[in-house]
Amino acid sequence: MGIFSRMTDIVNANLNAMLDKAEDPEKMVRLIIQEMEDTLVEVRSTSVRTLARKKELQRHIAHLQAEAAEWQRKAELAVSKDREDLARAALAARQRTADGIADHEKELKHVEGEIVKLDEDTGKLRAKLADAKQRQKAIILRAQTADSRLKVKRQIHDERMENAMVKFEKYEAKIDGLEAQLDSYDLGQVRSLKDQFAELEQGEKLDAELDALRAKLGKAKPAGGADKK
Repeated sequence: MGIFSRMTDIVNANLNAMLDKAEDPEKMVRLIIQEMEDTLVEVRSTSVRTLARKKELQRHIAHLQAEAAEWQRKAELAVSKDREDLARAALAARQRTADGIADHEKELKHVEGEIVKLDEDTGKLRAKLADAKQRQKAIILRAQTADSRLKVKRQIHDERMENAMVKFEKYEAKIDGLEAQLDSYDLGQVRSLKDQFAELEQGEKLDAELDALRAKLGKAKPAGGADKK
């Protein structure tokens, strides 16, 4: 396959379609990048040869143009000396040189066209390569993320994990039972002296607030001197 047709195939390739069809997108994108980089190396070599050929043709054309001008000068000299035979020979040589110039200029035009195409396709190939490398990073990141999620999923659904959770729940139930036993010892127990004084102080506070409320509303204290509890 020629370098131009190979580059055209790569530049026109649909990366999305290729990666969607691939069983291993990460491997496929690596192969695509390698192919592009190899092609770029070949393109550089071709470009060097093509540019060198352009310079060579330009030198030949310049040389032939100088030669044609010299044959023209000789033809004019021969005519001035009435040597038409020499003039004809000089003009014939100039014509052959002119034909050579035309052939070289035709090849030069073709070479310049190749250089333009190489430049355009190289730019497209570089853009494709940059896109492929960016996709490679995204694919690798996705693969790593998927792998991490898969490991977590496997751990969540792992029978050992489920057994551990069951044991943990049983342990919590055991602790609940122990706490219930501890609380049961307080049932039916005589209140402590501290608790009784706290209740008494709370009752006095409520009585004072109730007296203040009666005074505000102009209400007399009920007969008997004490409120019903």
